Amino acid sequence: MLNLLVVFERDEDGWEVASCPTLPGCHSQGRTRAEALANIREAIGGYLASMRENGNPPPSSSEFEILEVPV
Repeated sequence: MLNLLVVFERDEDGWEVASCPTLPGCHSQGRTRAEALANIREAIGGYLASMRENGNPPPSSSEFEILEVPV
């Protein structure tokens, strides 16, 4: 099992955009967070399958820390 960070942001048109920073260029979107999550899960699966097909090892699990900063 691989644990990957997925970041969600709402774009200017109201779509939920999902990105996986561990996998450069791996992004997707959806009208809702649930749809964006399903779509990024599919994109990650395709990305990892392509890595396997090209003989590249999978990345290691993501680690992250949330920082609280004053605004």
